[in-house]
Amino acid sequence: MSYENGWAALNLEMPPKVPRTEYSPEFHWDLLNAVTGSHLSTASTQQERNAAGNKFVKEWDYGMFWSILTHCQVIEECRTKMGHAEYASAGSDRCDDVECPFDDPDEVLAFDPWAVYGPRDHATLVKEYNEHYAMLCKRYPDTVNMTGIYVSLMSGLIEIFGWDMMLMAMADAKEFGEMTNRYTSWIQQYFNALADSDAPCVMIHDDIVWTSGPFCSPDWYREYIFPNYKKLFDPIHESGKKLIYTSDGNYTMFIDDIAKVGVDAFVMEPTTDMKYIADNYGKTHAFIGNADTRILLGGTKEQIRAEVQRCMDIGKHCPGFIMAVGNHIPANTPVENALYYNEVYKELARR
Repeated sequence: MSYENGWAALNLEMPPKVPRTEYSPEFHWDLLNAVTGSHLSTASTQQERNAAGNKFVKEWDYGMFWSILTHCQVIEECRTKMGHAEYASAGSDRCDDVECPFDDPDEVLAFDPWAVYGPRDHATLVKEYNEHYAMLCKRYPDTVNMTGIYVSLMSGLIEIFGWDMMLMAMADAKEFGEMTNRYTSWIQQYFNALADSDAPCVMIHDDIVWTSGPFCSPDWYREYIFPNYKKLFDPIHESGKKLIYTSDGNYTMFIDDIAKVGVDAFVMEPTTDMKYIADNYGKTHAFIGNADTRILLGGTKEQIRAEVQRCMDIGKHCPGFIMAVGNHIPANTPVENALYYNEVYKELARR
């Protein structure tokens, strides 16, 4: 019933059990080994890792599987390398490469993505999204699957320019806004293709804030981010798909703005106020979150139980609530804590 519960929640139909999803525990090999009986290690093949991940998703009864296809590969011709800290087991994802193709903020302000990246073939993009969605349906037949995009708008600009160069260029708010408009017109190609894809759900990822909240004037967001969201999202709405929105950090200040541009579901980290969403949009929108991963990392069983109870107390009366740990369950999470979290979820999930 995991698919049925997930789809019911996204359609605000109050399933008898609160569905759940999780983000990237398939990189936590010790947890997968404990749950699935696999024997993953640094020597394991990708096929073995996939098989264990598939079994884990089924064992933990995912109602929805968070996924995107369009990431930095589409802007690889020109983007900043910011390095990557260790996240996956054995630090397999660590990267120390740091390089920026821009020499000064003026080059950022003059940037034209059409000239650098060029047009994309619509039929090819649609085909790629369809193949991605079909692959996920084959791997995870018991969950609601999707396709989607990571470099939607602000996240795309961060990946292209890097934080330092981008923030310096944002000192000229108007010119940076005009460049943001140009990026919107270019990335629109991908949103048009998402609208024409087979997937019933589309994941839109865009990190518009830090953990502390906005990193520039809220007025700038309201002039250049949210109006452009509406342009990007309109084809998806017209296609009848569910549009699920994810941003890391604390976007509480912008919940109303994001709702107005037509998202169907909010995905959030613990720093965003899930109770505000439940109180104001709990009958009209789905929402996914937002147990604090830090409590799983270092908390007691009592604290883990209290955190799951907090989320259930907020979301359980809302038809579209889907449980998840925000942001992730990283590979350094104690296995016994993750297993206990799952026990408490199973105990409390029934309505």
